[in-house]
Amino acid sequence: MATPGVKTIAELCARLDIPPQQTVKAVVVDGADGRPLLLMVRGDHEVNLIKVGKLPQVRTPVAFSTTEAIRAAFGADPGSLGPVGFQGAVIADHAVLAMGDFVVGANENGHHYTGANIGRDFPEPIAADIRNVVAGDPSPDGKGRLDILRGIEVGHIFQLRTKYSGAMNLSFLDESGKSQIMEMGCYGIGVTRIVAAAIEQNHDERGIIFPAAMAPFDVAIVPIGAGKSAQVREAVDRLYAELRAAGIDALLDDRDERPGVMFADMELIGVPHRIVVGERGLKDGTVEYKGRRDAQAQALPLAAAVGFMQSKLCSG
Repeated sequence: MATPGVKTIAELCARLDIPPQQTVKAVVVDGADGRPLLLMVRGDHEVNLIKVGKLPQVRTPVAFSTTEAIRAAFGADPGSLGPVGFQGAVIADHAVLAMGDFVVGANENGHHYTGANIGRDFPEPIAADIRNVVAGDPSPDGKGRLDILRGIEVGHIFQLRTKYSGAMNLSFLDESGKSQIMEMGCYGIGVTRIVAAAIEQNHDERGIIFPAAMAPFDVAIVPIGAGKSAQVREAVDRLYAELRAAGIDALLDDRDERPGVMFADMELIGVPHRIVVGERGLKDGTVEYKGRRDAQAQALPLAAAVGFMQSKLCSG
């Protein structure tokens, strides 16, 4: 079928008014023998070059064949390629093997072959898993379906084998007394990545919500009117000292700022717990406690504040 100007799956589907699942995408890479090798995936799938690079039929590192090599092997340019009449090696993804009456390039510029079928129109290809997974694919254990979710890399493992140990002539004697080059690997955890990952997963519109184990402080003490009230200053200094003596990492915000500014800053930096001390509460012997994730604050006896914080921290 003539398809002038059609070079992509999207253009092909628009021209023929068919879904991409009815088309086959052709990708040409250099084979292990140096000749072009045809990869076939369903039109709505993408070739995974890492998987392809592990196939013995493919030259590594994986390289796309040049336009000149493609023309010599297929008689057509990219965008019109397919397995019908192609004399080289063909590798098809498993999803392609289940297809029938599909559309693929006809190896003639501006033309596509419709109603193609494996075995009738071209020989059975080599079957391999060569595509990216998509949501809904069967899980490897066969017990469910895959979903696509974002991941955060906080560590990595590299199998270096003998690349560097060979260069350094790093060797050992095996059980038979023969010298062997050591195999190497490296394992790393990115400290700054862990912090970024924790913040990305633990935050709200007001700022960071650090997990307790990562928080810069256990509790923030926010005095109200300390600059004008000796009672407040004495209470916060005593509470701060008692918390520290109990092994609780406390932060005393002694800045001369408005309460709203101090509250916002403590929420922004993600301190998990906050105790507010003011004259009004001290008259009743209470302070105000609020967890970083809590919607509302609660009154707390000042005398019980240290024990309360110990129980909170022990419970996580």
